[in-house]
Amino acid sequence: MKQDVTKNKNLLYVLVLVFMEVLLELDFASSRSYAGGMIQFDEHRWISVGFGVKSQFTAAENGSGDGQSYSKDFSINNALLYINGRLAKSVGFMINTECFNCAVLGGGSAFGGNSQIGIVDALARLEFSQYVNFWIGRMLVTGQRSEMTGPFYNGAFDTFKLPFPSTDFSTNFGPGGAGLYNRDHGVTFFGRVSPGFGHLQYAVGVFMGLRPAENAGPNNHPGHGLYVGRLTYNFLNPEENPGYYTSSTYLGEAGDILAIAVSGSYQKSGAGSFDHRSDYTTLTADLLFEKPFGNNMDKGVFTYYFEWIRYWAQYNNAAFEAPIGDCFCMFRGQAYTTYGMYMFPQVVGIGKLQPYGRYTFIQPDHSTNRSEVEVGVNYLIDGISARLSVYWQYGDLETVNKLNYAPGVELGNKFSAFRVGLQYQY
Repeated sequence: MKQDVTKNKNLLYVLVLVFMEVLLELDFASSRSYAGGMIQFDEHRWISVGFGVKSQFTAAENGSGDGQSYSKDFSINNALLYINGRLAKSVGFMINTECFNCAVLGGGSAFGGNSQIGIVDALARLEFSQYVNFWIGRMLVTGQRSEMTGPFYNGAFDTFKLPFPSTDFSTNFGPGGAGLYNRDHGVTFFGRVSPGFGHLQYAVGVFMGLRPAENAGPNNHPGHGLYVGRLTYNFLNPEENPGYYTSSTYLGEAGDILAIAVSGSYQKSGAGSFDHRSDYTTLTADLLFEKPFGNNMDKGVFTYYFEWIRYWAQYNNAAFEAPIGDCFCMFRGQAYTTYGMYMFPQVVGIGKLQPYGRYTFIQPDHSTNRSEVEVGVNYLIDGISARLSVYWQYGDLETVNKLNYAPGVELGNKFSAFRVGLQYQY
């Protein structure tokens, strides 16, 4: 027994010494690709750890308990931990966590009202060259730029305004689910070629998609997976991002950017209900133009973004009347969002000002149209890594039944909301 205690003490001493050595060897080189502190073991082996948080204050018209005055709510939108590393020259890994239900005021339903921290990415990275690369595991499903950009690298704080793809519309993995936070289990092949004029980026993925559920939901065949693809042509400078990820602004750091992309997805029996099923098909297009002016951006940076989606899910309207949990009632129709922003070159206090305007329009095939106008200003303290956003919204994207695209649904009156958002990451 005494010998075991001695062994345990020796082990504890070793662990403490290793921990102290790691602290001394930390190279806190923050980067866009793998933010955070990096430990470099040798030329091809390293590990980095980082984090990102987005929080928000909202004052919404008629949003208080009495229904007549402005609400005053604070929420945590995202809370992520990033863990990236490389085991050999062409073999790496990624493990990221997220705070599920953080954006729900008051937290999730479990753990006494607190939200849940869980794994959102867990994948192996096989990266051989600029032409041939594979990511395998649970990962971001390729598609429209707003989804591929994620919550931290979008030009506007309020990232996701358009109807969700199936992997983001879903609330879980497993039977009856299609993924979570636009993540799913599968494989993505991606790369880039430079034909002499511009640069062509490509990404193709095969994922599990909507899972079969016993006598419920539309997909009752385990072989019906989700197939996705995206092509991006950069007419000017290439976009440098981790893997097949994207950004919706580079704040002029990437130089002149003109990128046009198309993407699509398909899953047989990927929408509807058990008795009223339909194939699920999407087509999206997006454009990003960014222009820095002057020498070293001393005259500012202009950014313009446009994104359009079209979803086909031709299930019978009777699917909406199916038992609760049976209908995977995907959006059917088209929508777009667009914004323009200009970053002033002058430093005001500790950051730069970037005013912007945005408009979003959603047109379901069999339900009520909805739209929103947004005007705001970003205060860029450390670029995207530390940003304060103040903005005003007016429309009916956030009213009751905002995600309900059933025929005849009533949204309620349009209302205005004043929001302040803060994001920071390392």
